[in-house]
Amino acid sequence: MSMKTNHFLGMSEICRKDSLARNLNTMATNFRDDYNFYPTTWYLPSDYTKFQTYISQHKNSTYIVKPTTGSRGTGIYLTKSPKKINQYEHMICQLYISKPLLLDGYKFDMRVYTLIASCDPLKIYVYNDGLVRLATEPYETPTQNNLNDRYMHLTNYSVNKCNKMYIDNELFGSKRICFVEFSRITTLSNWLHTEGYDEKKIWNEIDDVIIKTIILAYPFVNRTYQTCFSGHKYTPACFEILGFDILLDENCKPYLLEVNHSPDFHTDTSIDKIVKRELLIDTFNLLQLNKTLKKFVSGEEKWKTQQQTINADKNVYKQRTLRCKENFERQNNLWESKNMGNYRLVFSEKNAHLYEHYFYCNESAIYRHTCRTLLHQESEK
Repeated sequence: MSMKTNHFLGMSEICRKDSLARNLNTMATNFRDDYNFYPTTWYLPSDYTKFQTYISQHKNSTYIVKPTTGSRGTGIYLTKSPKKINQYEHMICQLYISKPLLLDGYKFDMRVYTLIASCDPLKIYVYNDGLVRLATEPYETPTQNNLNDRYMHLTNYSVNKCNKMYIDNELFGSKRICFVEFSRITTLSNWLHTEGYDEKKIWNEIDDVIIKTIILAYPFVNRTYQTCFSGHKYTPACFEILGFDILLDENCKPYLLEVNHSPDFHTDTSIDKIVKRELLIDTFNLLQLNKTLKKFVSGEEKWKTQQQTINADKNVYKQRTLRCKENFERQNNLWESKNMGNYRLVFSEKNAHLYEHYFYCNESAIYRHTCRTLLHQESEK
C-alpha cells in the first residue's frame, strides 16, 4: 500500500468538544499544574452537580455555552445567569476568559495548524504560519448589556464576516497573517515584539499545549491504527492536519479553545490564499507524496508477495523486512529534516521522554474509564 489517508481514526477524542473536555478534566486531576491550559469546563448534563457547586461559590462569573458538536460559532452564547441553562441539554459550559490579550483593542485568537505526520512513531509538526482571527467590535468586559454582542466576544470568521465593520485587509482587517517564525517581523509577532512580550516563550508554551492535547488522543489513535493498518510496514498510512484555536489572556498565557478535525481550507480572502496554499504545498512536500516513494513501497510489496508464494525462509523474510523499514526511516528522517518548509518539529522520539509520564497516566486513565463503562453496561442488563 502506498496510499495515505488524511485522517487518523480516534481523533474525535480531542476534536469533539465533549470528549476534549472529559479527557482534559481527567488529566487535570493528576497533573493540575500541567493541564491548566483549558478554561474550567463542565460537560452538561453529567457535570451539572459540579457546575451548581461552582456557581454557588462564584456569583459574578461569566460563562460561554457551546453545542458539543457545533462549528463556525453556531449555537454559542454567553450568560451571567447560569441557573437559566437547561440542565438536560447536552452542551459544553466554560468559564469565559474575560481578560484576553487585546490587539488594537479587539479580542483575537489564533488558528495554529498542526501536522501529525505519523503515529508510529509519533511525529508532530507545527506550522510557522497561521491566521489571527479578530472580533469586529472593540472588546469590553462582559456585562448584561453586551453579552449578546457576538461581534465583540466571538472571533469566528463565519460570524464576523457578517458584520458591516468587517474588512478584508492583511494589515488592518479581521484576519491577519500570524507569522510566528521568530525571524519574521510582521503583524502579530511584530506587535508582540514592540509591546515587549517574550515571543519565544509564548510559542514554546503553545507547542507544549498542542503536544499535551494530542497525547489525550494517542492511545485511541495508535490502537486503531495498529488494527487497521497492520500490514503498512514502511510508510505511515495516515496523516492529519489539525487546527488548534488558541487564545492568549492578558498575561499571554495560552488557552486551548478547541481542536478542529477538518480545518477550513476555503480561500475566501487574500490572506487565506497565501497561508493555506503554502501550508498545503509544504505538507505534501514534507510527507514525500511523490512517485519515488510509491515506487519504493511497491517494490517491497512485490518482493514480499514473491517470498510468500515460494514459501521462503521466514528468518530471511523477517530480516529483509526489518532492514527495509530501518532504511526507509533513515531516508525519511533525512528528507523531513531538509524539507520541513515552514514547519517546525515539536515532538518526536528525541523529546518523547519529556512527556512519557503523561502517556503512561493517560493510558491508565483510559483503561479505568473503559472498565467503568463496561461495568455500567453490565449493571443495566
